Amino acid sequence: MTSFHVPTVDIAAYVGDGTAEDRAAVAAAFDEAARTVGFIQVVGHGVPTSVTDGFAAALDEFFHLPLEAKLQYRTPPEVNRGYAPPKTESLSLSLGLAPANRMHDFFEAFNVGAAVSDHPGLDLPEADYPENVWPAETQVFREAVAAYFDEAARVARTLTDVMADALGLPAGFFEAYTDHSLDVLRMNHYALEPGALELDGDLTGMGEHTDYGIVTVLWADQVAGLQVLGRDGGWHDVMPADGALLINLGDLMARWTNDRWMSTLHRVKPPIVDGQVKRRRSAAFFHDGNIEAVVETLPTCVGDGSPYPPITVGEHIRAKLAGSRAGVANTDAEREAARVLAAGG
Repeated sequence: MTSFHVPTVDIAAYVGDGTAEDRAAVAAAFDEAARTVGFIQVVGHGVPTSVTDGFAAALDEFFHLPLEAKLQYRTPPEVNRGYAPPKTESLSLSLGLAPANRMHDFFEAFNVGAAVSDHPGLDLPEADYPENVWPAETQVFREAVAAYFDEAARVARTLTDVMADALGLPAGFFEAYTDHSLDVLRMNHYALEPGALELDGDLTGMGEHTDYGIVTVLWADQVAGLQVLGRDGGWHDVMPADGALLINLGDLMARWTNDRWMSTLHRVKPPIVDGQVKRRRSAAFFHDGNIEAVVETLPTCVGDGSPYPPITVGEHIRAKLAGSRAGVANTDAEREAARVLAAGG
């Protein structure tokens, strides 16, 4: 295996009033990281520690509730909101891997996201912008989650400004594609009670997958488990540095850039300590774009041609979610699936 390192990029010049030279340096560093690794440690993002501390406490309060209480907030697979119990999803099916309906990822999750009511007057489809459900058992959860959601959304939109500069596009290029973006915050909890299932080498916290949209902003504990598939064909452990958010690019950005920036494959394999899975928390903010937006290869990235036909954000996201949440294997991810099957380690 070659050495694997997740680069750190300080985006403070975009958060504050950085000079044109400072912003150009940030955009160049982001482009280098996106081309070579696909995962990035972002600092200088401006998210207050008080917000992330309150958010972490809120996650603990919800996920420590009894299972029967959490199950009140379970929604059907086609509704990407609310609670998902352990072993009800399989992220690898979003790549067409694993047998259909084999739902075996042991994480539990709670999802919130952009809703129809957030965009009055746009007549958005409720199937794609469902209203959120909020647990009544905890007093602080909704407020703390909303505070972090707003900060993560700000960071994601700041990053699209960085991306536009890095790709030589007009300032604000991505705004027309994201002004009512399908944003979702997925809060994950990895822990199992003793004896809940057999702990063996094949235990999967979250199966190998790419993220679906434009960019993902990931807050996570400094606990081992997240693994990234490097260009050397091996899986590498990654965890956030102090105060950093982990950033990775999704399938739609790979389509836009003709794989100049690859949607990076990753998975979660939490460690087993004394016969138990060590607790790990994470929260992925998915910035996916407007439901009707058409994504096609950028003119600056076509080169000798592109294998990606135009597709709407909605068409792409629905096919991916049908795999991970409804057990319908995605048949339109052959290249990513081949990379997983060829991986070692």
